[in-house]
Amino acid sequence: MKTHGKLEFRTFPTDYPGLVNRLPPRPIHDRVDYDNVMEVVLAMAGHRMTKDQEDYFELLSEMILKYDQEHGEQLPGGTPRERLRALVEMADMSASDLGRLLGNRGLGSSLLKGTRALSKTHIRKLCEHFHLSADYFL
Repeated sequence: MKTHGKLEFRTFPTDYPGLVNRLPPRPIHDRVDYDNVMEVVLAMAGHRMTKDQEDYFELLSEMILKYDQEHGEQLPGGTPRERLRALVEMADMSASDLGRLLGNRGLGSSLLKGTRALSKTHIRKLCEHFHLSADYFL
């Protein structure tokens, strides 16, 4: 399923059968499968979704977590700041976008540079926005 361009959430079907038709959920057996599923999950993360999209997103996310646990994969980056950077980059967000999400436009730059640490409130907002577990940033 690897695309030649960036996946855009606005092009995703809103119903479950349409989503399954786009990328049928199958067990992840190798890195190619993993990258394909991850590409879809990252394109969906942070968007307002229909119930069917939420269910599909949750299923794909669980498949990724299972593969990560079984194969010792590590989430993008190592430190919470590196993980945040990877998420922001993959979501095609700017530092200002990140700051606005967290309630202070200038905050995004400070977090990405490492001059400020993520607070519990920041983590809660990020997890809500990107549909992640708080463990991702701990």
